[in-house]
Amino acid sequence: MTVAIVGAGPYGLSLAAHLRQLGVTTRVFGEPMESWRRHMPVGMLLKSRPDASSIAAPRPGFDLACYQRARDERPLTGDQPVPRETFAAYGRWYADRLVPGVERVRIIGVEPAGHGFALGREDGTEVEVDAVVLATGLAAHRYVPPVLEHLGADLVSHSAEHPDLAELGADRDIVVIGSGQSALESAALLHEGGAARVRVFGRAERVRFAAPPEPGRTRRLTPDSPLGAGWSVAAAARGPAAFRLLPACVRVDLARRILGPSAAWWLRDRLDGRVPVRDAQTITWARREPDGRARMLLRDRTGYQREVHTDHVLAATGYRVDLAALGFLAPHVRRRIATVGGLPALDAAFETTVPGLYVTGPPAAATFGPVVRFVHGTGFASRRLAAVLAARF
Repeated sequence: MTVAIVGAGPYGLSLAAHLRQLGVTTRVFGEPMESWRRHMPVGMLLKSRPDASSIAAPRPGFDLACYQRARDERPLTGDQPVPRETFAAYGRWYADRLVPGVERVRIIGVEPAGHGFALGREDGTEVEVDAVVLATGLAAHRYVPPVLEHLGADLVSHSAEHPDLAELGADRDIVVIGSGQSALESAALLHEGGAARVRVFGRAERVRFAAPPEPGRTRRLTPDSPLGAGWSVAAAARGPAAFRLLPACVRVDLARRILGPSAAWWLRDRLDGRVPVRDAQTITWARREPDGRARMLLRDRTGYQREVHTDHVLAATGYRVDLAALGFLAPHVRRRIATVGGLPALDAAFETTVPGLYVTGPPAAATFGPVVRFVHGTGFASRRLAAVLAARF
């Protein structure tokens, strides 16, 4: 029996480690930690605390702190932010030790074949497996508001397109669209990198920052969790199995609202007095001007409209899962996958409505809740899915 995992990010690597621990033959396809290295900017800090930033392993000795000790570094603790570079390097260290032999080749086709699947590889060869797990993350599902799409790649880009925001160029006027961590951190990095002018316009009614830590003081009356404080956050972090039992419409709404767009507490000081941030802004139209710049009209909650001219628009507008973006899935396979809120509908074992085809990671959020959008969710997802696959095959 062979399980193929498409994707070598935290969820793919964690699942592979758990399956191999159980003796299941597993093949992993992809470049380890590719999204973290190619789609997240240099200088970025993880929003998750260090104790929520370890890739789940089937045995002790492979968490983030172990990696840092192996490099003679002092482990990050408490509310210290984790640098993107540290986390990406940690993921590759994890892969080298627990998931050796990752096949750095792109999968271009997934078709049912016999009692399993045939996977076409970009080198022209084909692999037959018994089950397929999609751990492809969100990189293929970048969302840019339709009102901006026609401006052209030189005038508008998604925040995930820039492993180094400096490539947008210094001494330029840049408008960032978005209300969450990605938008606000990108704006801070652009300002600190020498952009002439940076402005942020968000659609959310207000931009929210997490409360700063209070050393030496008993924390809030509300419960705490690795993903933050609050009753709903703690419930989502600790009960993904129970989350699935809620009605579908409730799950979709909660997956969107709990741990929705917000920024880390440490971003506020990097923005206040440096980068103007305006909330409740809706782009009504946008066009390319003869001088090669972008011109947009934005409307606020009162109906007031403002014109904005800029050299570049950075859309930090998140992701919207669309199965059509997974071009390697044959069209007739995609049509057989039921969805809920646009995300794959999964059973208690992470299986789609196509037998033998599973999904793990952020696209599973409409079934198991927002915990699977974060590295912390690898524990629940990998343990459950590995146990199911080991028992079934």
